[in-house]
Amino acid sequence: AAYGLSLVEMTPSSDGHHAFARPLPAPRPHKRTTRQWYQSEKSASIMERLESFMDEHVYPAEAALIAEQEARRGSDRWMPHAKIEELKALAKKAKLWNLFLPSDTRELIAPSIRAEVDCGPGLTNMEYAPLSEIMGACSFASEVFNCSAPDTGNMETLARYGSIEQQEKYLKPLLAGEMRSCFAMTEPAVASSDATNMQAEVVHDAKTGEMVLRGRKWWTTGAPDPRCRVCIFMGRDADADGRPGHRRHSMVLVPLPHSGVRMLRPLTVFGYDDAPHGHAELEFENVRVPATNVLLGVGRGFEIAQGRLGPGRLHHCMRAIGLGERALAMAIVRGSTRKAFGRPLAVLSADKIAEARGGCG
Repeated sequence: AAYGLSLVEMTPSSDGHHAFARPLPAPRPHKRTTRQWYQSEKSASIMERLESFMDEHVYPAEAALIAEQEARRGSDRWMPHAKIEELKALAKKAKLWNLFLPSDTRELIAPSIRAEVDCGPGLTNMEYAPLSEIMGACSFASEVFNCSAPDTGNMETLARYGSIEQQEKYLKPLLAGEMRSCFAMTEPAVASSDATNMQAEVVHDAKTGEMVLRGRKWWTTGAPDPRCRVCIFMGRDADADGRPGHRRHSMVLVPLPHSGVRMLRPLTVFGYDDAPHGHAELEFENVRVPATNVLLGVGRGFEIAQGRLGPGRLHHCMRAIGLGERALAMAIVRGSTRKAFGRPLAVLSADKIAEARGGCG
């Protein structure tokens, strides 16, 4: 048995945030024994190597990492784990790196970068889906293979829409796993499910040639991470009146740390702060960056957003299925080993376990 994040005790830390989950024994999902109908031979081969890597390196590290994070207090909670960096080095050596990056996107990356950095095997999104599911069974596994959000979406954005200069400065170190990133789109003052409500501004200063960013964003995943070195900011162009509704917004690259970007607070989900990565509420106060930091062009933010969010939704869904599979495996073990009224729990509630199996399938 390994130790998992699925069944946990919530333990408040001294600073009021809930610590990492306290681990309870949990079985891992069963390995796949057959190639899926939608998988190529390349994808199936990578899946086999990925599962072996998870068994040999990732699952055995869970208990120690959880215990280490639980013991941290204050600002120490946001420091990266040395063990994760060790696992990343092993994943690179095993050629299990940047698995998420589709071949058509990979070809858009500057040749000089492709020559220096492992840009992955070039799987389709469908081929990558079962790999994302496998990583999802462990909360930190995606980062080990440089396949964690929001970096995956930001890397695809820079590959598809970034200039060569933008790729060299930001995409290259992201692909190498040398820094992290965040994406600032959602806002607290409006219903951000309709992004046309966005109030954050992008102003072009004609005198200096700079872009000036103003506004407040929240649920900016990855912003509290000290390795976060770039933010993709989406805002409404100040001179957008008269343009069609979906041509009024731009995306701009903001190097971090920046004097005009202030983290107001880390946010919690069900009491957890998700440290050391986390989510933040940010204030952008007259943030000045060169006009060359605009992605693709002024007014093309929505165009980029649609290209960015599609694969990300798939990644998140498959990771959730992977965690669901692990929870189901735990339920089966619990149901077969515990008894009530003289019978195993599995006999008393077999229909519930069967329904859960259908939900994961």
